[in-house]
Order: sequence, then structure tokens, then C-alpha cells
Amino acid sequence: MAEKVTRAVRAARGVLFVHSSPRALCPHVEWAAGGALGTPVNFDWSEQPVLRGMMRAEFYWEGEAGSGAKLASALRGWEQLRFEVSEDPTPGSDGARWMHTPELGVHFAQTDTAGNAVIPEDRIRYAMELAGHDPVELHRELRLALGQAWDDELEPFRHASDFAPVVWLHQVG
Repeated sequence: MAEKVTRAVRAARGVLFVHSSPRALCPHVEWAAGGALGTPVNFDWSEQPVLRGMMRAEFYWEGEAGSGAKLASALRGWEQLRFEVSEDPTPGSDGARWMHTPELGVHFAQTDTAGNAVIPEDRIRYAMELAGHDPVELHRELRLALGQAWDDELEPFRHASDFAPVVWLHQVG
């Protein structure tokens, strides 16, 4: 008689931020995300005020550990998208963040429990070896390891709600 082996599935969760998507691509983004998560999804799309004609969405997801990687892989093929995927750490896996821009492609970073990027020791040693005694080159290599170029490009899109119209209740002067 064969024994039935059961395996506990570790639940993971995270956030998908679609910072900019052409309107016509929105249903396809939902379809790809649902395929990666194994369940249909619907996003609450809104206009992206930073880039006219584009849409934005935030989606909080739950799934198996590794679902963040599946989401990022499913979306990386569309060069017109700007997105970030985060996966919170679980007792059995590290946290992670993927950032994508049309110009830079995908950047991956392991994250700690506070969401900070964790740079592995070997990557720091590589940066030091490449830089030699040149502090400017070391600075450049560490910025690359941190994904600074991706952060710089995505930062205005992250604060899209800051661009909401201002309503004056009264004017002084």
C-alpha cells in the first residue's frame, strides 16, 4: 500500500504595481497576472497622470512562494509596461522585488523583512574588484547592484496620486 504524501503549501503575498500600461494592454496584463497566479484577476485601473494616455493599477496578491517571480516573468515581455512586483518573505523563503522599465528591462533584488534590498556578499566583492581603487567606479557598481537606475525612473510613477487635482476652498490675498 502506497503512503499518501502531503505537502504544506507555503502561502506568500505581495503587491503588483503596474505603473504604466497602454489602455489596450490592460486586459492582457490582467490575463497574464491571473495565469501566473492560477486564478482570474481584475484590477482597478486609473489614469496615470505622469504619462498621458497610460493607466496604472495596484494589486495585492496571495499565492504560493515564488508567485512573485511568476508574475514578473509573465509581464516582462511587454516593453511598454512599467511595473514592480514584491513578494514578502515567508519562514521558508526570502522576500524579493522585481522592477521593470521599457528602457532598462528587469532588475531583481532579494529583500529583507522591511523591504530593503539585500546585496549578496559576492556582488559587493565583485563591485570592489571591478572598482579597484576608484571610488567613483565603486559608487557606480553599488548603484547598479541596488537598482538605482530603476528606482530613479519609477519614482515619479510611484507618486502618481500626488498629482491629483487641487481643489481650492478659498483664495487668500
